[in-house]
Amino acid sequence: VQLQASGGGLVQAGGSLRLSCTASGIIWRIDNMDWYRQAPGKQRELVASVTSGGSVNYADSVKGRFTISRDNAKNTVDLQMNSLKPEDTAVYYCGARIGGYSRQWFYYWGQGTLVTVSS
Repeated sequence: VQLQASGGGLVQAGGSLRLSCTASGIIWRIDNMDWYRQAPGKQRELVASVTSGGSVNYADSVKGRFTISRDNAKNTVDLQMNSLKPEDTAVYYCGARIGGYSRQWFYYWGQGTLVTVSS
């Protein structure tokens, strides 16, 4: 199983970016799909999460600005980021809890994509 993230880049404050992440491989089911971020010198933090049923959760710092969505048929999760601030600058990682056909569940990480917001 692999997670492939894309969509990072450089944007001015107030701008928007959309991150995408696709899970591939031998997948039976996907539970929650998440976006984390890690800024320089800081710990990785959960930004947004969406369950297989569509329930979402956001960090307080991004509520009202970021929207997480998933396509269960395509095994993808997106993060639409609006009104970006310099403090949103970080490497963004997608993660997902995935069950294989052996019915064993593991948490997988994507490779990270850099988002830089200039002031």
